[in-house]
Amino acid sequence: MKTERSNLAARARIHAALGEPARLAIVDTLIAGDAAPGELSAVLELPTNLLAHHLKVLEDAGLVARSRSEGDRRRTYVRLVTEALESVATPSLAAPRVVFVCTRNSARSQLAASIWARRSHIPALSAGTEPAERPHPRAVRVARKHGLDPDSWRTARVGDVVEADDLVIAVCDIAYEGLPADARPRLHWSVADPAAVDTDAAFEAAFAELAGRIDRLAPVLSDQDRQ
Repeated sequence: MKTERSNLAARARIHAALGEPARLAIVDTLIAGDAAPGELSAVLELPTNLLAHHLKVLEDAGLVARSRSEGDRRRTYVRLVTEALESVATPSLAAPRVVFVCTRNSARSQLAASIWARRSHIPALSAGTEPAERPHPRAVRVARKHGLDPDSWRTARVGDVVEADDLVIAVCDIAYEGLPADARPRLHWSVADPAAVDTDAAFEAAFAELAGRIDRLAPVLSDQDRQ
């Protein structure tokens, strides 16, 4: 918990540093490449003393760093610390495995696990709080339409799948509210049940929402040991 508070404080300092138009303009400029303070002053039309103040704020927040030129040793360059910038929007998450859970384990969770396998090297499984006997045929069709392989899909119960340290992602409200208390860590994605509507369009909509959420999560989830 102490580490989490420290990370939050660091991210808050970055947000505060970026909450000023001139400093945001400096960061925007440095995204493209490094620059000497004089170059930044000219490009952004900032007086050198004001630029120095803004650079110090950004440096204190860990957003920029300075290095001395290997050519003219009197010159310094400012570079963007991209890892710090990325940490603002992408807080670090880690888990050795992901388990997608819905009520029947017949559609949303199966689709999510298959999509995840295309986006991440971290293993993924699916399970249900009240698993059906078999996957929903419309989910199978949608999976095949998008190049996934549903032939290996088998329904399973949450308690038979989830292990300690798995990241459990409930992709429906009912499953989330029915998860065992010890199913931690967990996330909740409120994806509408396509089987309740039972149309191809509903299953396509569920697929699209799951794919979008996975595209956002997969790049920031690592399989490193949790701190």
